[in-house]
Amino acid sequence: MTRTGKDTTVVIVGGGVAGLALGNFLLRRGIGCIVLEKHSREYVEQRQRAGSLDADGVRVLHEWGVGEVVEGYSHGSSDAGLPLLIDGEKREWRMDSDDADDVDGAYCPQQILVRNLIKVFLRDGGDLRFEAEDVSPQDIDTEQPLVRYRDAAGSTKTLSCDVVAGSDGYHGVSRTAVPADVLTCSTHEFGYAWLTVMTEVPADPLAVLAVHSRGFAAQITRGPNASRLYLQCPLTDTVGQWPDERVWSELEARFGRPVAPKGPITSKQVVPLRGVVFSPMSHGRLYLLGDAAHLISPMSAQGMSLALHDAEVLARAVIHWAEKHDSTLLESYSDTCLNHTWERQASAVRMTETMHDSGDTSYEGEFRKQIARKNLETMLEPLPANHPSR
Repeated sequence: MTRTGKDTTVVIVGGGVAGLALGNFLLRRGIGCIVLEKHSREYVEQRQRAGSLDADGVRVLHEWGVGEVVEGYSHGSSDAGLPLLIDGEKREWRMDSDDADDVDGAYCPQQILVRNLIKVFLRDGGDLRFEAEDVSPQDIDTEQPLVRYRDAAGSTKTLSCDVVAGSDGYHGVSRTAVPADVLTCSTHEFGYAWLTVMTEVPADPLAVLAVHSRGFAAQITRGPNASRLYLQCPLTDTVGQWPDERVWSELEARFGRPVAPKGPITSKQVVPLRGVVFSPMSHGRLYLLGDAAHLISPMSAQGMSLALHDAEVLARAVIHWAEKHDSTLLESYSDTCLNHTWERQASAVRMTETMHDSGDTSYEGEFRKQIARKNLETMLEPLPANHPSR
């Protein structure tokens, strides 16, 4: 439903996972929405990003009738989908009895999930406008906020609505509409970075993590013919210090075994690990979701699941307001999502510190390494009684 005198009920700024999920959820309940995406469809559908969804994220998609977007990407719950190598030795994650679930998580590269969300949204009659530049949410403190933008033809357009959903990422414009004296930013820096390397080599298995005295390492699938490598490194490292030969040799050293096949490397970037939370996640008629509201350590693999959680909470709040004329859920949106976000941030910090402090002592020292190793053991299946280390 679109309210009288408005172009639509919700204008969604940003066509990533959060925005497209929200659009699909609203569409299924007959709530009018328009999605504005800065980039072209081709760019969005090819943009490489992390691709892990937990069981809750997959469940959300199925409950809203769009589970088809992750069909074929389930990784199962019996082994958590993540082989772990500790100093070259394979270990198994502990699976407690209450971890059993009838819904599995999924390794679905983000560009594929986005591609599928776009396909379903457009197939079902959604309004998605690519190459919408100079987007500017305005009058968010009023009952009729506006969103101005310049379309692909260069014409300036103005949309009136009831709600603006800011899902345009950490560097997007939506958050800038919140007054500086209202918004707070809480940040945690871990003190090290990942060298992230995109390579034209498939990952088999789909994801491998490694803890080693030289540092953390991982290889994660990004589709049938691509994978991304991660190598813990100092914040001061530069891409120039990591020629292709060093990348592969270091990955092998930290995995404790040969890595094959090796192939072309298409990009490298040094990314500091950190957590960021903006508060509040709403102001007036503007609601922030996904990376526009928070960044979580990539070690947690929770970015997309957090985005889906925000999208579901906001979708239910908008639907409740539109159908019941009750704004209670909209008013509690920020508190609800922040509570969930901080829970996930707490878990992410524990996991990140455990996996990184367990390896290279040059960052946090031997004491922290031993503590981290003990914490890590609580997450793993016990070693056999006859194991040399026991």
